[in-house]
Amino acid sequence: MNYRRIIIVVAAIFLLSVITAGAEEKFGVKVYGGAKYDAAISKNVSETISINAACYRTNDSVAKVSEFYKKQPGMKYTGGEKVSSAFSNGTVDVTIQNPWINMMTGKMMTDTLITIVKQE
Repeated sequence: MNYRRIIIVVAAIFLLSVITAGAEEKFGVKVYGGAKYDAAISKNVSETISINAACYRTNDSVAKVSEFYKKQPGMKYTGGEKVSSAFSNGTVDVTIQNPWINMMTGKMMTDTLITIVKQE
């Protein structure tokens, strides 16, 4: 029974790393460290506005996340303020927001949303 638990834990860790790596590889930009992929928000954003998007959430501030993207090679700051900022490398756009509205529930969210969009 213990071997089975170990195999399940190892498989779960592997799957989590593949999901994060896949988003980085697919979009060509690094995902902010510690941010968690939100599949439901990603799907909603992608389907609502017909774009290829991946959404991540973190409890870190917009300023802290923005500093991370300012240091990424090829990413250019394209604007923003205290509650939001935007970056682009010509093929991928990154927006950072806090607060933000969950369009599925209408609820105001107080964590930071990172949306990575592949331009098509």
